[in-house]
Order: sequence, then structure tokens, then C-alpha cells
Amino acid sequence: MRKIIVAEFLTLDGVMQAPGGSKEDENEGFQYGGWMGPFFDDTGGKIMEKQMEGRSDLLLGRKTYEIFAGYWPEHETSWPGINDVTKYVVSTSLAKPAWKNTVVINSIDAVKELKQQKGSDLQIWGSSKLVQSLLKHDLVDELWLKFFPIILGTGKRLFEPGSAPGAYKLTESQSTPSGVIFANYVRDGAVKTATVGA
Repeated sequence: MRKIIVAEFLTLDGVMQAPGGSKEDENEGFQYGGWMGPFFDDTGGKIMEKQMEGRSDLLLGRKTYEIFAGYWPEHETSWPGINDVTKYVVSTSLAKPAWKNTVVINSIDAVKELKQQKGSDLQIWGSSKLVQSLLKHDLVDELWLKFFPIILGTGKRLFEPGSAPGAYKLTESQSTPSGVIFANYVRDGAVKTATVGA
């Protein structure tokens, strides 16, 4: 069975919208595109290289797919192999994808089937609506989160009401000189409760 790995850049208040550039996603008048840029340093770059060096396939929402398809075919040296892995894009409107090795699927049920197949893990970047649907259906195996020391107060967030309750275990963490915290979690069963101090 394939693992689904959600890899996201987040502000301290959980915003994930347009981390990489001013024009990346201006939906709902978002004005802070490129918010992670001032915090990206050599340490963060090396950690990112490690996360991007595998041969995982990609699972993307349509909007993120279109952003990626407009950039990565000409910049593969920054993410070796991205053009060769399979890109699964969940969409009901994308008819003729131009990026090579793209497969269009159209539902969460199709994602469930994909997860059951043999193959490489599936990494998700961006794709807020898709991630929220996967969390709602308890389909996320790992979270690779990068917390940036900034609060925006507006924008698309990773976690919205409706996620399936579940526990996660921290497997790896590292901080950078600029204050970014990289934290990787794996799914770890049901939520447990206890009274503090009992």
C-alpha cells in the first residue's frame, strides 16, 4: 500500500497560501504571496533537497498542478526527477494536461484506489482543498510540515473543521538559523485523552 505524505509550508497561524511568490495564488485578495522567501536559508535549502530527492509520485489538486506544470518542466535541476515521476491530479475539469506523465483522476474514491496499489509513495504539495478532503477521509499517513515564524491572519489554511480525529507521532525535527521549524509526523492511531496531573 502506498503512503500519502502531505508536505506543506505554513505560517504560525496555519496559512499555506502562496508561500513561494507574489503571483502564486491571489484568490480572495491574498496580498502576502512569497511570505516564506525572507526566511529561506542554506540550512532550510539542504533539508528541502533531502525531501525532494526521492522518487515519490505526486498527488496534486488542479490549481497547484497548473502552477507546477508552468514552472517545473523548465527548472528540473532544482528538483531532479520531477518531470519523470507520475503526477496524479485530482480534477473534474482538467481535460488535456500538457506536463508529461500526468494522470487525471476525479474523486476521493479514485485516490483511495490509488493508495491501495503498489508503487512509490505519493507526496502532496500545496493543494489545500485536496489535503482537507484527504484529512476528512483519514487518508494521510505522514505530515512533513515547515513552520515559518510569521503570522498573516488571512489566507487558506491547512487544517479546517472536519478533519478526522487522529494522533500523530513526531519522527524528525530540525530548526534553521532563520527560525523555520521542519517537523515530520506519522499517523499514530486514535486520539487518546487523559487528565493532566491525575
